[in-house]
Amino acid sequence: MHLDLEACHRALDTHDPRFDGLFFVGISSTGIYCRPVCPTRQTKRENRTFYPTAAAAEAAGYRPCLRCRPELAPGRSSVDAVNAWARAAVRRIEDGALGEMSLEALAAELGISGRHLRRVVQSEYGVSPVELAQTQKLLTAKGLLTDTDLPIGEVAMASGFASVRRFNALFGERYGLTPSKLRKKGGATGRDSIMCSVSYRPPLDWCGLIEFIAYRAACGVEATDGTAYLRTVSIKGRNGWIRVTPELGTRSAVLGISESPSHKRHSLKVEVSTSLAPVLPEVLVRVRRLFDLAAEPCAIAEALGDLVQNPGIRVPGAFDGFEIAVRAILGQQVSVQAASVIAGRFTQAFGESIETPYSQLNRLTPSPAKVAALDPSEIAATGIIASRARAIVALAQAIVDKEIVLRPGSDVAATMARLCKVPGIGPWTAEYVAMRALSWPDAFPASDLGIRKALALRRVTEECRTRPHPPSGTSPGAGEDSGLPSEKEVLARAEAWRPWRSYAAMHLWRTL
Repeated sequence: MHLDLEACHRALDTHDPRFDGLFFVGISSTGIYCRPVCPTRQTKRENRTFYPTAAAAEAAGYRPCLRCRPELAPGRSSVDAVNAWARAAVRRIEDGALGEMSLEALAAELGISGRHLRRVVQSEYGVSPVELAQTQKLLTAKGLLTDTDLPIGEVAMASGFASVRRFNALFGERYGLTPSKLRKKGGATGRDSIMCSVSYRPPLDWCGLIEFIAYRAACGVEATDGTAYLRTVSIKGRNGWIRVTPELGTRSAVLGISESPSHKRHSLKVEVSTSLAPVLPEVLVRVRRLFDLAAEPCAIAEALGDLVQNPGIRVPGAFDGFEIAVRAILGQQVSVQAASVIAGRFTQAFGESIETPYSQLNRLTPSPAKVAALDPSEIAATGIIASRARAIVALAQAIVDKEIVLRPGSDVAATMARLCKVPGIGPWTAEYVAMRALSWPDAFPASDLGIRKALALRRVTEECRTRPHPPSGTSPGAGEDSGLPSEKEVLARAEAWRPWRSYAAMHLWRTL
C-alpha cells in the first residue's frame, strides 16, 4: 500500500480523525508508534515514518503508544484493499482463523496457494499474514489488560495464545514490559462484566443505526434501551450478552457535529458478560461489523454526492449471518413490522433460552444446525408461509454442509449465486444478505419497492426544481411521471454510486 506522505503529515499535524486507522506513524526519537489522532506533542517531520498497519509498524521495531492506544483504532473498510484475496484473508484473520488452522489451510479455503496468500497480504498490508495475526493478538491482549480485570492467563487465552509462557515472552519482546506492569499502568474496571471500547471515524449516526436495527430485531435476541443496543450472543459454545452505547451522551456528539478531534471521543463502549471472555476478540470484531465502524464516511459522502443528507449513515452489518438471512427470507413481500413479528415467533419457538440481566433478552438466535434438523412443517406451524419455511431449512442445511458461508471475506458473487439456487431465495434476498451478512458495500437490491419509491420521489423533486409552476389543477408527479422506475432504470441510476451502492440504498430508504 502506497501512502501519500504529505497527506499523512497534514493529517497528523491536525489530529484529523478521518484518517484514524488508515495509517500509523512511527516516531524514531521515542521508538513508539501512534494513531493520527494521538494527543501527544508534535514531533519533527524527519522523525516520522508512516505505516499502513499497526503490524507493519511493529515489524519495523516500534512499540504501541500507551496514550492513543493503537488497538482502539478503527479498521479498514472492505474495499480499501485493492487485492480481493488480501481482503478476504484479513477478514478471516480478524476472525481468528490462524488460531484454528494453518496458513496453508486458510489459503486452501480461499482457493489459492499459501505462497500466493503470503505475497498478496505482504504487498497490500506491508507484513506477512502471520505477523498480521500476531500483532492483532498482542493488541487485543493489550486492550484487555488495560480495560478489564481478567486474570493474565485468561487474557492470553482470549487473545488467541496457546500458552501463557509464549504470551509473556512475546509481549515482553515486542513491547518492552511485562503484562503485569502494563496492567499497573492501566485502569481496570473491577466490574463483573467486561468493559471495552471500539473506535470509529466520525460522523456516526448512532440513533439512526440502532433505530434501523431495533425496527428489524427479533424479540428476545435484540433490543434497545434508550441509546443502548442490547443482544444475546452465542459463539463457539459460549453464551452471554452485550450492551453497546456511545461514549458521548449527546446526539450531536455522536453524529460528529462540531466536535474537536480526540482519540477518546469517537468510540463506543461495549459491555460484555464475563461468560464471553474466551471469545471476546470475536465479539468485538462482530460489534465493529454490525455498526460498520470501519467505514470512511467522508469519502463515501463525497462519492455519493447530493444523495447524502446525513453523512453519518452507515450500513448495518450482521452479528450473525444466518440470523440476517432468515430475517431477509421472512421479510419477503411483507412490511418490516410484520417481518419482525414473524421473526420473533421463530426465535421464541426455536431459540435456546438464556438468562440475562435484561428482561428484553431471553433467547439465543437459532443455530443453522438446529434449524436444519427441523421439518419445514414445524416452522410453518408458527405462522410462517410454507415456502419460506422450506427455504429457511434448505439455507440452514447449506450452511451446515458449508456450501454457503455467510461471513465477510466470502466470495460475494459466488455466495450470492449459491443463495439464489436455494428455492425461495431470489435476487432481492441475496443482495440484502450480501449488504449485511457479507458487509459488501456495493450490494444493491434494485427491485426493492422502497428504493424505487425513493428514486421516484427524487425525480419528482428534481422536476419541481426545473418546473416550479405546474399547470393549474395538477400536482408534481401527476400522470405518467408518478410511475415508479423499472428495475433496469434503477440499476442504471445506481451505476454512478459504485462501489458504495449499499450506502446509497441506506440513504434512499431514509428519505421515505
